[in-house]
Parts: sequence; structure tokens; C-alpha cells
Amino acid sequence: MSENAPHCYGSVTVGERGQIVIPAEARADLGINAGDKLLVFSRRGGGMLKLMAADKVAEFIEHSIQHLEQIKEAVDK
Repeated sequence: MSENAPHCYGSVTVGERGQIVIPAEARADLGINAGDKLLVFSRRGGGMLKLMAADKVAEFIEHSIQHLEQIKEAVDK
């Protein structure tokens, strides 16, 4: 299976306080540790949540900005 292929780690149940437990295998594979901050993303009405490590968000944005600058340069030529 491709390293980027989707992987299902199982199911979780939302508790009364809205909490879920991230499966141990997912935490191990993704390097998520106790105390890590995760940001939660979704599209309105999309029925899907996306979790991203907070410390990776700035890295993701910086990478995206670099790509957008490269695209702008190519378009301007």
C-alpha cells in the first residue's frame, strides 16, 4: 500500500463531553503524544473532521506560501 494511501484505524465513540480517544496505532504512526495540541478542521456540512498537529500548521502554511509564490512567478513570466 502507498505511504500516502488512506488508512482506517477503526472507530471511536464520542463521549458525553464530546471527547474521543485517538486509537493507539494512529497515535504511534503519527507521532501524537500526550499533551500535544491538535487543531480541528472541517468544511461546513462536510461530515468530516481533520486533525493537524498545531506545530505543523505554521510549517504547512510556509510551504503553501512558497508554492503560491512559485506559481505567481510562473504566471507573471
